[in-house]
Amino acid sequence: MNPATVLPHQRAGAGVPLVLVHGYLGGSQQWAQEIAHFSAHFDVIAPALPGFAEASELHACNRIGDMADAVIALLDDLQVTEFILLGHSMGGMIAQEMAAKVGDRVLGLILYGTGPVGLLPDRFEPIDVSRERLIAEGVEKTSRRISATWFREGEKATGFELVAGIGSATSREAALAGLDAMAHWDGRGALQALTMPTLILWGELDQSYRWSQIELLWRTLPNAQLAVIPGASHATSLEKPHLFNAVLEDFLRVL
Repeated sequence: MNPATVLPHQRAGAGVPLVLVHGYLGGSQQWAQEIAHFSAHFDVIAPALPGFAEASELHACNRIGDMADAVIALLDDLQVTEFILLGHSMGGMIAQEMAAKVGDRVLGLILYGTGPVGLLPDRFEPIDVSRERLIAEGVEKTSRRISATWFREGEKATGFELVAGIGSATSREAALAGLDAMAHWDGRGALQALTMPTLILWGELDQSYRWSQIELLWRTLPNAQLAVIPGASHATSLEKPHLFNAVLEDFLRVL
């Protein structure tokens, strides 16, 4: 990606900036409910990562650090100096990387359905298997197959078609690069230095990031609190939006 390229993004509201970073096969459209809800009190900014969704024409990044740099560059272009940062899934890895790079600008950190180990131990399938199936089956079929694992009710879930459609817009380059980026990333060494108030938010049925990842964040981050959403999986914000938003509001209230 050209460093001068500004990422496509959605922005609404006024107040303290709240930056929402999507994950693998995601896009800014997945945050529609959060943008509508939180823009009453926050300046909500939701970028699309290079190669994903509305940024599918941009050259993809194959390292988490480069994705973090792309979001930081967007915030610099928007003249956002301080912000609250939320990252989901692979976006949570990006958020950890951003916090390690520009932690003095991060007022609060929300790590949602994510962990500090990029190879994703105990994931529903190894990353190498996802790569092989992606090459064999293509992006659209891969998006539907993986998206189904993000919901307790699979393809029958209310939000399934939304996220499957968003994922289908990912470029093949970005779909492969994202898997490579996760496989080569390890954020454990930086955790002790992330001293900002942090909320770890996890659906108890998550098949992508298991408890071992969540517990490692919770026990290692110096200033972290944990919220576990019962009966929800990886797409907690879509499965239980009212509870998800209530937990976020409780955390944001004290920042």
